[in-house]
Amino acid sequence: MTTTKYKSVYTPVFTDGSEYHIPTLKLLKQDGSLYKGSKAPVIDKDKALRIYRAMVTTRILDERMLGAQRQGRLSFYMQCTGEEASVIGSAAALNDADMIMAQYREQGALAYRGFTIDEFMNQLFGNERDYGKGRQMPVHYGSSKLNYMTVSSPLATQIPQATGYAYGQKMAGDGHCTIVYFGEGAASEGDFHAGLNMAAVHRVPAIFFCRNNGYAISTPANEQFAADGIAPRGFGYKMDTIRVDGNDILAVYQATEAARKLAVEENRPVLIEAMTYRLAAHSSSDDPSGYRSKDEEAVWREKDPILRMQNWLTRKKWWSESEEKELQERMRREVLETMKRAQKLPPPPLETLVTDVYDEVPPLLNAQFEKLKAHIRKYPDEYPKSAIHVQGGA
Repeated sequence: MTTTKYKSVYTPVFTDGSEYHIPTLKLLKQDGSLYKGSKAPVIDKDKALRIYRAMVTTRILDERMLGAQRQGRLSFYMQCTGEEASVIGSAAALNDADMIMAQYREQGALAYRGFTIDEFMNQLFGNERDYGKGRQMPVHYGSSKLNYMTVSSPLATQIPQATGYAYGQKMAGDGHCTIVYFGEGAASEGDFHAGLNMAAVHRVPAIFFCRNNGYAISTPANEQFAADGIAPRGFGYKMDTIRVDGNDILAVYQATEAARKLAVEENRPVLIEAMTYRLAAHSSSDDPSGYRSKDEEAVWREKDPILRMQNWLTRKKWWSESEEKELQERMRREVLETMKRAQKLPPPPLETLVTDVYDEVPPLLNAQFEKLKAHIRKYPDEYPKSAIHVQGGA
């Protein structure tokens, strides 16, 4: 039984969906001019510069922290390079009280909302000021005050979680929504289908934002699926769907702004597919030269979303070369100085290993913790960072 009326036929008729063509929304050319017939969303100068500074901050943070990982200062890092417009343009179209559920490449959304360089560094180094108390890998950020759910490593788990959270927002009736980010590779997980189906059936205010950057680590899109990207999957759940140029900050903003209106005012979940490209490696553990060419990367470097927005700002006389130079120098200096400061801070107290998990630490866990402390006291030179937190240690 279907949920809609259907037409009967009396001979076999098959369809593979190829008759449906999903257009790509574009507004901004690479030179900063608008396409003929397009109209830019309403963004004032202050907001535009807030968006742009977040993009530049994210790019510089990524460059410097990958370098830190290569120097052995960090165990792991993931860059947003090339996808800044997709992430920050969509986050900027939301209300700051809306919930963000990230995959692992959305640090730009945090930068836009005001996450400081200190807060980034504290998490990356897992020091005593890290909100996660050193329990997470680097780049697994979280901020309750900025409505950014803590990142978890398992792929796509955030998608059905977003549906559940958005259902709560619907019940609360406060006019907020949830945006959930994921890559086209994560869309191959069962959680993607469960999350979208549940959202469509229960009509929750959720925006499912797919960053289609062409690769699931080393697997290209043409080896992941035969269909026309991720957007057509929305039809299977009768979900409002749009495809957008993910390197076009204005198009991403406009699409997300319209999606939020549908989600909040009509409880209609939306699927957005942003067509972009991961200019960096998948992570600091990846070498993209093994599966894609330098020529391919060069084509996409010419489509740099930051340069595109910079050109738009310059055309509007909202930005200048001197301001660009000052921002670049200031942010590089701040990132370097903050990193040095964060590295010197001690790790979280050893007791945080067993707190925040239970209302009261159970006896068995306490006994294990006491054995751990005794072990560290016996071998303080093997655990220098932990020994400073253990009474009687070195």
